Amino acid sequence: MKQIITNVENFEKGVAFFKEGKFRQALEQVNLSISKDAENLEFYFFRARVNSRLGEFNSSLEDFDFLISQEPYNPTYINDRAVVLHLLKRNDEAMSEFDRAVNLEPGNPYRFASRAYFKDRIGDLLGSIRDYEKAIELDPEDAVSYNNKGLVEEKLGYIQKSKTSFKKSDDLIGYEPEYHDQNINQGSEFPKAKTNDSNNLNQGINSDNQMNISKYFGMISKLISDKGTRIEFWKFLRSKF
Repeated sequence: MKQIITNVENFEKGVAFFKEGKFRQALEQVNLSISKDAENLEFYFFRARVNSRLGEFNSSLEDFDFLISQEPYNPTYINDRAVVLHLLKRNDEAMSEFDRAVNLEPGNPYRFASRAYFKDRIGDLLGSIRDYEKAIELDPEDAVSYNNKGLVEEKLGYIQKSKTSFKKSDDLIGYEPEYHDQNINQGSEFPKAKTNDSNNLNQGINSDNQMNISKYFGMISKLISDKGTRIEFWKFLRSKF
């Protein structure tokens, strides 16, 4: 029992360090947890997220590979592994994994929003819009996907459509922008993900005003299941405009 309590304490310390942005300390704590309980998959999942924040993408990928070897059909592991593959510029593999996550969980709007963000990143703008539209079909109150769809539409020069998407997003969240007529020339972000799980890849990181992609892992778990986190994330995006 004492051993288990110690593991939990190490893990909780690691989570606390993670929230404070102290990723090296978080890594030390989760490594201690794994050394005492090498079969707890939650520890490996957390370490993968910590390493992603540290820019240690190969180490993060190793943990996701292990997780998937234990649970080959876990869409969250697969989706998050796809993000790391993208960060490693292995985009063909990343696309395959995003597709697999969608196929395993076709009723989860975040899976489509996450893939939509990825498609935006690699320049498949029409494919991105199709996925955002599917995410919205599955969750008509998804303000984040409306917002990100508007960003992609703007890139394509669909100005009226983008305004409609932004307005729908604003209406859902009860947001009244001060400068409605200003152009927004920003890219969408990994689920940006909302996650929810990564409730998201997702959704935009192309300018200095946008969230760094490593932030994705800080919200990915909540973005899929927690509407409050989606709204918080959406407000973050709008504040950057």
